[in-house]
Amino acid sequence: MTEFDKQLKEKLEKYFDEHMDEILADLNEICSIRSDLSEAVEGKPFGEGSAAALAWGEAKGRALGLEVKNFSNHAISMTYGSDPVLGILSHLDTVPATEDGWSFPPFAATLSDGIIYGRGTIDDKGPSVAVLWAVKALQELDVPMSKGFRIIFGGNEENGCEDIAYYQTQETFPPMVFTPDGSFPVLNCEKGLIHLTFSADFSDSEITGIVSNTTINAIPDKCEVAFSNSKKQYTGKPAHGSRPENGDNAITKFLAEYNGENALLKELAKLFPHGEYDGKSIGLGFEDSVSGRMTCALTCLNTENGRIKGGIDIRFPIDKTVAEIGGIMSNALENAGFTIDDLSGMEPHYVPADSPFVRTLLEVYEDVKGEHGEPVAEGGVTYVHNTPGGVAFGAEFPWENNNMHGIDEHISLETFRYNLNMYANAIARLCR
Repeated sequence: MTEFDKQLKEKLEKYFDEHMDEILADLNEICSIRSDLSEAVEGKPFGEGSAAALAWGEAKGRALGLEVKNFSNHAISMTYGSDPVLGILSHLDTVPATEDGWSFPPFAATLSDGIIYGRGTIDDKGPSVAVLWAVKALQELDVPMSKGFRIIFGGNEENGCEDIAYYQTQETFPPMVFTPDGSFPVLNCEKGLIHLTFSADFSDSEITGIVSNTTINAIPDKCEVAFSNSKKQYTGKPAHGSRPENGDNAITKFLAEYNGENALLKELAKLFPHGEYDGKSIGLGFEDSVSGRMTCALTCLNTENGRIKGGIDIRFPIDKTVAEIGGIMSNALENAGFTIDDLSGMEPHYVPADSPFVRTLLEVYEDVKGEHGEPVAEGGVTYVHNTPGGVAFGAEFPWENNNMHGIDEHISLETFRYNLNMYANAIARLCR
């Protein structure tokens, strides 16, 4: 770290500490806007809330003196300088929330015992506020920047990323792009993704119904099986589909205990043993030195109208393809008596760890955090998965559980401070 960078780091830390009340007020303001997907109206393709959140972002961008553009309420961009070299991609939409079960109001940013609670505090409203205040700090501290940058806020990341697909028909990304939609130190490797659904005719004199999860990217914590004269509830622990090892799959727990004669259920029990998370029994189990071991989870199993229907979430290494993994899965399930109803996926995303962009972000991480950092690989899909050269830089640390998408979503004040300092130092270093 140069002497200039050291002094700047210290100035930024002091600035954010002095302005934290204002920063948290802005976070509370954007969290109060309910911006999950709602019915489209004229000029607002993702509903009133998403458009209101983007309008909030526009106002903040103009207050910073940035060149602001609105892309038909799909997304907004805020540009400093000409020919920007850096893009920062974040989103202001969220998943839905209800009041039930929350310790604090979901549509606010509430600081309690060093934790900031509220829908979007970690994904992605908190990081978005951190990016805006990073710019404000650099401006007010008169930090010299000879290169331009562009902030892009989207309004539909949680429901298909139609926002960025539209944005890219109107404006191109700068050559370097990071998103605060993943993990520190730098998430440069995102596994490939497959979601597969299957079904078969189902009739059983003993089992009259199965009801479990309907969300394909979530490990089920409940599976209710109705027998001819009784019902049994299998319980487990929920987790994100990309991290099945963090949960306890209620569906495979049922299959492991099943001792009946139904051939389809017996085949599923063989293909998906309880506690196995890499798909080895189905013919997968791949891993590589960069992205690590793959995951494969049976996440949905339900009966409906005389058929049994299932869903599978797969995250696979960067040396494999959707076609290769999908072919193995399809063959195994078809041989077991099932029909493949749908198979969709995304190829892996990888930016070499030795690229100048990744190296610079790692340097910023190490200088701000005060510890060595290595690039990380994950099964989750971030906002830059389909952006060549794009990486995730924060907003959480790999060891944290911030209840993203869940009740009591939160970010610690300490991690939020790191967000502010990471993004300010990164912009300054990449655009000097």
